[in-house]
Order: sequence, then structure tokens, then C-alpha cells
Amino acid sequence: MALDERVSGVFEDADDGSEAFDQAEDGVPQVLSRLSEADDRAATPGQLAIVEQVTADAQLLELWLHGRSQHTQLGHLAPASRARKISSIKSLFGFGHRLGYLPFDVGRVVRRPKLKDTLAERILSEGDVHRLFLAADQPSSVKCTPLQEKRARRNYVLLRLLYTAGLRVDEVARLAWRDLRERGDAGQVTAYGKGGKTRVVLLPASVWRELLSIRDGAPPDAPVFASRAGGGFLTTTQVRRLVYAAATTAGLDERPSPHWLRHAHATHALERGAAIHLVQATLGHSSVATTGRYLHARPTDSSARYLPV
Repeated sequence: MALDERVSGVFEDADDGSEAFDQAEDGVPQVLSRLSEADDRAATPGQLAIVEQVTADAQLLELWLHGRSQHTQLGHLAPASRARKISSIKSLFGFGHRLGYLPFDVGRVVRRPKLKDTLAERILSEGDVHRLFLAADQPSSVKCTPLQEKRARRNYVLLRLLYTAGLRVDEVARLAWRDLRERGDAGQVTAYGKGGKTRVVLLPASVWRELLSIRDGAPPDAPVFASRAGGGFLTTTQVRRLVYAAATTAGLDERPSPHWLRHAHATHALERGAAIHLVQATLGHSSVATTGRYLHARPTDSSARYLPV
């Protein structure tokens, strides 16, 4: 009998297996052990044989992993990266089960490692953000060429747009001039991003003027931030590198990614009184709870301030 048929039989005979799934914290062998204990109390010899076989299969998998490279066991990854990969695997198995392709969701017994919330560590101060802007606007050499000056100006405007519009790195990298529209003395940007969602963000007049200053008569389908090699769209890797370079020039202690500017946008806007639902709409969060994380990461008050110390 195939493994999926044997395991399916186990869960059909064990009160639907939901309690065992909910209590699982350490992986498949522990869940199977609990099911085996339940079957010991009220199970036929045939059912016990199935549990024993499934347990043997799980042990076989552990033996196969033993001694394998760290890459096979995900041991070389940071906890956050490991959690993301486990989430992807769980999502795949869950999707296959919902489609009916898999008889049961084997990924449900796998728990993601619990992670420390490091959001507060990835929020730049307003001062650090402005130091990034100034650093990006400086050419890489004292005797710079017109091309270097143009590239420095492009980098400056890109960082300003990342921050003021709260864009993701892939959204800003693939912006074309047709995605920008004038609105009175300012303008708006249309971003197409995560989850295939489109949102429109109204820009400050100052940032709008800076964007227009780097257009140089480019056609509507041309990239807003063109690569120096061939004039095509920047890659997300190139955007990350220019943010890293600006942080180094600015002398920041941290090595921020482009996404840190999005975190800074949310935090600074909320601290300056922006409504949380407005910030949610600007950033494109599907849930206001996601936006609310920034309030917890940078509280404006705490009971510690009321103690006699």
C-alpha cells in the first residue's frame, strides 16, 4: 500500500486527527507517536500495523536527512529565511490538499520556528533618512562627469520616491513614465505590486518636481529610473546596491535595504498624525493589522514613563 494511502487511513481512524495536528510542535514523528498512543487504547491489530509502518517511514526520512549537507536540512539559513521556506512548503502542500490532489495536508504538522519581531530594528529615524538622501545626491568622485552627476541625481530621486510613496523595491524598479500623472501642481504614481494589486499614491509637489527634472523628454514607456547599461529598467539588485552605497556614504551604522524606507514611511507618517487607514491604503496592506505593527514597534507612550525612577 502506498504511503499516502496508509497515512490517510490513520487520520480517518483517529477522530479526524485534528487534535493531534493542533498539538504538534516538533514535527511528524511526534504526531505519529500521539496517534499511535491513541490507537493503542482502541484500535484493531490492522490499524496498529498501519501506524507502525507510518512511523517507520518517518524514521526512514530522518535517517535519510542524517548526515546530509546543511543545505539539504536548511541548517545554513538564518531563522527568518528558514521560516519563509517552511511557509512555502506548507503552502504548497495545503494548496495540493485543497485541490484534492493530495489526500491530506502533510505540511500542517510542521511548525514554523518562532521568530523575534525585529521590525523596530529596521526603522530609520527621520534624520537617517535625510542623510541617505544627501549621500545619494553626491557623485562618487570629486571630479565627476556629467554622466556621474546625472546618475547621482537619479539615485537621489529614486530614494526620495521610495520613502515618500512607500513603494516596494520591485514596484519602483519597473516604473515607466506612463505610471506617473500630473495632479494640479503635484502628481501621482500608479504602482503594480505584491499580489497583483494596483494602487495609486498621491505625491508631494516637491517630489513630483524632482521626478520631472530627470525625465529629459523620455517617452511614456521608458523607465523612470533607467540603467546606465542599455537604458533599460533597473533590477531590484541594482536598487538594493545603490541604497547600500548611500548608507555607506552617509556613515549609517546599519545596512538598510530599500524596504527600510517603506518601514520609515509608515512609522513617520503615523507618528506625525496620519490616519492608520490612510497609511494602509498608501502602502497597499491588505489588513490594517499589518499597518498596526508599526504602532507597536514605535509606541508613543508606555507605563515605564510613569514610574518613580
